Amino acid sequence: MKKTYYLAALLVVFLSFSCKKGAAPEMKPLEIAVTDVLQQDVRLESEFTGQTFGQADIQINPRVDGVIESLNFKEGSLVTKGQLLYTIDPLPFQAKVNQAEGSLAEVEARLAKTKSDYEMMVPLAKINAVSQRELVAAKSAYNASLAAISATKASLQNARLELGYCRILAPITGLIGISKVRVGDYVRPGATSVLNTVSDLGDVRVRFTMSEQEFLRIYREVNKPDSKLKGAGQSISLTLSDGTIYPQTGKVSFADRQVDPTTGAITFEAAFPNPDKLLRPGQYVKIGVVTDVRNAALVIPQRAVIEMQGIYQVYVLGDSSKVQMQIIKPGPAIKDGYIVEDGLKSGDKIAMGGTSLLKNGSVITPKIIQWKPGQAETAPTK
Repeated sequence: MKKTYYLAALLVVFLSFSCKKGAAPEMKPLEIAVTDVLQQDVRLESEFTGQTFGQADIQINPRVDGVIESLNFKEGSLVTKGQLLYTIDPLPFQAKVNQAEGSLAEVEARLAKTKSDYEMMVPLAKINAVSQRELVAAKSAYNASLAAISATKASLQNARLELGYCRILAPITGLIGISKVRVGDYVRPGATSVLNTVSDLGDVRVRFTMSEQEFLRIYREVNKPDSKLKGAGQSISLTLSDGTIYPQTGKVSFADRQVDPTTGAITFEAAFPNPDKLLRPGQYVKIGVVTDVRNAALVIPQRAVIEMQGIYQVYVLGDSSKVQMQIIKPGPAIKDGYIVEDGLKSGDKIAMGGTSLLKNGSVITPKIIQWKPGQAETAPTK
């Protein structure tokens, strides 16, 4: 009897222990971040790649040939209009000036003689003391001397101009670059003979291209009577190569007269203020142009959207903290969000996702957060 009792007691303890071990622990609902579907006016920007140019980029070319005698500026510094930049050896051109001045003095002496001869013969010819042939010859010599004076003065002026070209001055006030020549280099006139470049950086020009199709769409939209894009070209954004937004906004200055037949694109130019001289010619930047405006658009975070085989879905928070999967039709992206064209309405709350444990019909513990496109998520203020 005792043995039977002990066996029964051990069986009860074993069964009790087995039942406790096999019971599954109760799962707590997942804590999931939830945000409201935003409804707001949205200005959609298209992004284009552009290159910067100075307000004026003036190449400095020699206008006479010769040896560079001096550089009178600091490379990469600000130069003022009329400042001496380069000097070319002036001795050959000074010699030309001296020679032209000598020729002019000689011609002036000849002019004085021919004028005196002609004036002396005029009264003599009236009394037939000299023949008409001699009078005509004297007048011709006098006229030839006058012509020689004009030609010699022109030669002297040209020689003085060439001598002046030996001093190369800054054409504008601006930032000068690295010199392409050094003292002792021989230079000669020509389009390919560039000594340096001076750029006016007061305003910076940015050239960018837009496809013909995009241009036609925007052009038609802007010219509608009730267009929301009127004035969009007066507020252009610029993103630098490191991803930072340039603090100044620009405006479109003009569009090229034609579409490039080789690329099917049209070139635009925008002007940006450059008070801190941060922008320099030759930079590659991104231009943001407002190409669409949508009023009362629904906007949600991109990371809340699940895409599978071309189908876009979100988890919508329903009653009893239960989430239901909802198919949506996303529109254009805006920063880190999407415009939703169908499938949601204002006031809906959606799960931010971020976990594979979330399933259709899951009960969650919602953690309400505030989200705006391009801004960090924050907890709601109390």
